Amino acid sequence: MASLANNHISVDCVVFGFDGENLRVLLLKRRGTDVCGEMFSDNKLPGYLIYQDEDLDDAASRVLKDQTGLTGVALTQFKAFGSKDRTSKQRDVHWLEKEQAKVKRIVTIAYFSLVKLDKNLEKNVNHETAEWKKLNELGELAFDHNQIIEEALRAIRREADNNRALIFDLLPKKFTASQFRMLMEILYGKPLDVRNFHKKISQMPYIIPLEERQQGVAHRAARYYRFDKKAYSGSR
Repeated sequence: MASLANNHISVDCVVFGFDGENLRVLLLKRRGTDVCGEMFSDNKLPGYLIYQDEDLDDAASRVLKDQTGLTGVALTQFKAFGSKDRTSKQRDVHWLEKEQAKVKRIVTIAYFSLVKLDKNLEKNVNHETAEWKKLNELGELAFDHNQIIEEALRAIRREADNNRALIFDLLPKKFTASQFRMLMEILYGKPLDVRNFHKKISQMPYIIPLEERQQGVAHRAARYYRFDKKAYSGSR
């Protein structure tokens, strides 16, 4: 007869931020020693075991605030990860036993959030414990956190297909067509034709062209646009 699993429940938070050129992920700086006593330094998602008396959503907000300093962001639950191999890497097991608890298996509930990377947001992040890393420069993360990030991107694509307004949570209040296109290329993982993209923008009643243009740039100054949420709601 198979034995029952001695599981622990945790939450992990995938926070994406767009800086105008790159999509970044908020990660914790993890330092420790491996099983051989050698020092190592890598990254992991903000995450921790939940308390007995708290709900999952409350746990996700608590963990994000405690570990990164970030507050007031909307977190969306998107998937549970419970593979028996989640804690199969010796470095991760050793780190867990020293930092948290001796566990055989952890099931985690993952959340994603989309935020605008601006100065106000940067002030709230504890840069001693956390950092924004480019999506294409993550390297090998702890546990199965690379997979969790990939699944978060898939979840965002599904959400965005039904609610395009979601993407504008990542863009500045005023943005260029180039910034919008770059973000779409990153999220969907494929290049977009520049001319066709500009044509599509002109046909979207909820993307409002502004009189304002870029200043102090070496190239031709691009026009700014803004997203009109009311117009978007009326066009659906």
